[in-house]
Amino acid sequence: MHQEAGEPPAGVYRRHLESGRLGFQRCAGCGAAVFYPRVVCPVCGSADLTWETSSGRGIVYATTAVYRREGDPYSVVLVDLEEGFRMMSRVESAPAEEVEIGARVTLRVDHEGDEPIPVFVLRDEER
Repeated sequence: MHQEAGEPPAGVYRRHLESGRLGFQRCAGCGAAVFYPRVVCPVCGSADLTWETSSGRGIVYATTAVYRREGDPYSVVLVDLEEGFRMMSRVESAPAEEVEIGARVTLRVDHEGDEPIPVFVLRDEER
């Protein structure tokens, strides 16, 4: 997916999600994977960023269960993606207390209203 002239990186990222994929940028200057999308590389400062599509496969780096007054707790996780970047999300396929560090997960794009939301499922429970 290409970035149109003048289109902010967040717009390209959203278009990836709307098509069921996770987009991220790669710096042509230093090779770093860049996520959340930006205008310049946070590592070397280059503005030469290209878009790639993630496999969506990763490993849970950190996890916590968030408890609320009503309803079941939900997980908040940091996931290390195969392409070399880390993102915050949640795991939807297991109770929050059962999500473990090191769990293998795969991206799934859910929708909350009109918003595409990247979440993860445990890899053993992919659909």
